[in-house]
Amino acid sequence: MAEVRFLPPAAKFIKKIKDSKLKKLYQEAIDEICMNPMIGEEKLGDLTGIKGYDIYYNRTNYELAYTVEYIQNENNGETELVVVILAGTRENFYEQLKRYWNG
Repeated sequence: MAEVRFLPPAAKFIKKIKDSKLKKLYQEAIDEICMNPMIGEEKLGDLTGIKGYDIYYNRTNYELAYTVEYIQNENNGETELVVVILAGTRENFYEQLKRYWNG
């Protein structure tokens, strides 16, 4: 199972979620991604290297953007690291992601 780290925009959004069912769906999505980091949809163009995971709740589309990195551990092996970049509603999500990711 991969480790997970949150970048500030994702952590801020998830922390602000007040609906416990939506928060649970995000947690389940993150758990699923950690079990199989390749589950997300690979993005193209400016967002190459980023994967997206869709969450549908209460007639609203939510997104989770992440990357998978491999870090050396002390046993000279590699550990998978899931870096959650951004979470939020689908509306304007990819524009926000491009602004954040490409600076």
